[in-house]
Amino acid sequence: MIKNNLSKIMGEKRMKTGELQSISGLSKGTIIQIYYNRTTQISFDTLNKLCYALECTAHDIFEYIPD
Repeated sequence: MIKNNLSKIMGEKRMKTGELQSISGLSKGTIIQIYYNRTTQISFDTLNKLCYALECTAHDIFEYIPD
């Protein structure tokens, strides 16, 4: 299982979706879909933008937890 930590990271950084949108260049819809874990896939470009904006790694945002 892949665990999505985007909401946790944003909470720790006290970052709103609008701020993440501004820094990353991603649409608010894309951010909301990932934030609420409503996606089944994510592009490397999107992941790269999230990592840049949040100053973290892909492993920080998504982590693998064995079933």
